[in-house]
This record gives sequence, C-alpha cells and structure tokens, in this order.
Amino acid sequence: MSQIHFIGGEKGGVGKSVVARLLAQYWIDRGLPFAGIDSDASHGALVRHYGDFSQFVDLRSNDGADQILDRALGADRRVLVDLPAQSAQALDAWVTGANVLSLARELGAPITFWHVSDGGFASVQQLDKALDRYTNEVAHVVVRNHARSRDFSQLESSPAMDKLRALQGSVIDLPELDAASMYKIDSGGLSYWAGAHIAEGDGALKPLERERVKLWLGRAYAQLNTLGSLI
Repeated sequence: MSQIHFIGGEKGGVGKSVVARLLAQYWIDRGLPFAGIDSDASHGALVRHYGDFSQFVDLRSNDGADQILDRALGADRRVLVDLPAQSAQALDAWVTGANVLSLARELGAPITFWHVSDGGFASVQQLDKALDRYTNEVAHVVVRNHARSRDFSQLESSPAMDKLRALQGSVIDLPELDAASMYKIDSGGLSYWAGAHIAEGDGALKPLERERVKLWLGRAYAQLNTLGSLI
C-alpha cells in the first residue's frame, strides 16, 4: 500500500527539511521504496541531499502538484513531500480543487501530515489551523524539534494539542544533533548515511562527529519506530 507524507510546519526555520531527510534515510536504511518530492524551490534540501530519490515540483501548478498523487499510483511505496514555508494556501487549493483526500482513500493511499514545531506561537497556531482544516481525514504527527527549542510548554498547554489527542494524533521528539556535525552535513550536501560513515574526502566528518551522527540517527529512529504502520 502506498502512503503519502507531507512534511510541513508552515513557519520557516522549524526544521521541515531535516525531518524530510531523516525519513528518506530511515526508508533507505530499511530498503523501503519511496519517491521524494521537493517543493521548496528556495532551498531544495531534499533534492540536494537525496537527489537519487527526489525531484522538484511546483506546488503552485496543478501539473506539478498532481505528480504527488501520480507517484503513489501503481506502486507500493511511500511518497515524501517536503513542503516550503507558507505553502498551506497552495496545498489547500490543490487538495480541494481535485478532491485529493477522497481520491487518495479510494486508491488506498493514506495521507499523513507531519507538523514540525519549535513550540512557539506561530508554530502552535499553524497546527491548530491544520487540525481544524483536515481533522481526521488524514493522520497527524507532531514533531517537537529540540534543535529549535527546549521549551514546548506553550505547545503542550495549547487547545491544538487537545485537538490532536482527540484525533488520536501522534507526537514524537526529534533530538538535537551537534551543531558542527549538522553544519558539515548541510554545507557538504551529504546524506545522513554519508555523514555517519564516510571518513575520507572533502567534507568528511571527523571520527567523533561521525559517532555523534550515528547516535543521533539511532535516537531519532527510535522515535520514528513508535509510529508503527504510519511510516
């Protein structure tokens, strides 16, 4: 059965591309087929770091957005969509304009929305709006990104979290990776596997940095494993 995963958060800088790349590496490590869709033309992190598995689409055009569902047709694979900031309006126009949610159900392709959060007001507000808009028509996963914040009390006490629990949504924690290691991975356009294992060549991480990446992946994967069949 195909699955479609939208990695969002609406607000810029909350770590959407980090989560998208983490999921890509998770599926690669497990030999699970997936197709990456990068709709963030300003950054293109998914294509840059996982170019063998990903392609750009323009979410603002129907021809581009339609490729999301096309990738889920006729194949047992996951479709991973890295959304840009401020994309909710364009995504909603596509979803409602072609009755995408109903069609996905008919095709047996469940949809999951990943809400990457820094726990701040704008992030909590976005989550609240998304839950009101899509309710239980999709599955919801909130990702508390500890690289962006250490205080999620505003999120935890919000009406949005009450709505999430009522919808039986999931919450996971994304641990923080050492800043120097993440910087080298990002600047070198490396996959997380390359960051953890490649010891030679331009951009290679030092031995202890590689160990930190391995430990980070292990902790992050443990969180993903709690989601069971959702991924």
